[in-house]
Amino acid sequence: MCFFSKLRELKILLIDDDKWIRDSLSLFFESEGIFLVACETAEEGLETLRDQTYDIIIVDYKLPGMDGLEFLKRVKESHPGSMKVLLTAYKEDKVVAETNRIGVDDFIEKPFTAKTIEESLSRLIEKQEQKISGLL
Repeated sequence: MCFFSKLRELKILLIDDDKWIRDSLSLFFESEGIFLVACETAEEGLETLRDQTYDIIIVDYKLPGMDGLEFLKRVKESHPGSMKVLLTAYKEDKVVAETNRIGVDDFIEKPFTAKTIEESLSRLIEKQEQKISGLL
């Protein structure tokens, strides 16, 4: 099964305060028939998660109000099965250590390309398939 076919089976939540990133990724995923909901703030993301679960959560590190790490800490308990990706231009040792502690599955460094997003999500899907096949 091709990469985009696998993604079409999943629901993705994107949280980024940069309108250009939200619009660009929404257009990219929509053009491939992939379900994506985009939010501007972590608080809006938490509200969205109350109504629905998502297979993949992509969140920016630097957000107004609650930052991406705090958001992921809160989501860790309530949505343990969701794969989590942190978007960041600040890949500092302190940030990396915290993401390891809270179980972030992958990083995407800003600026990024569509290929970077595809590679990250492909790694996540592969890891998920390995977990599932290991359980069978």
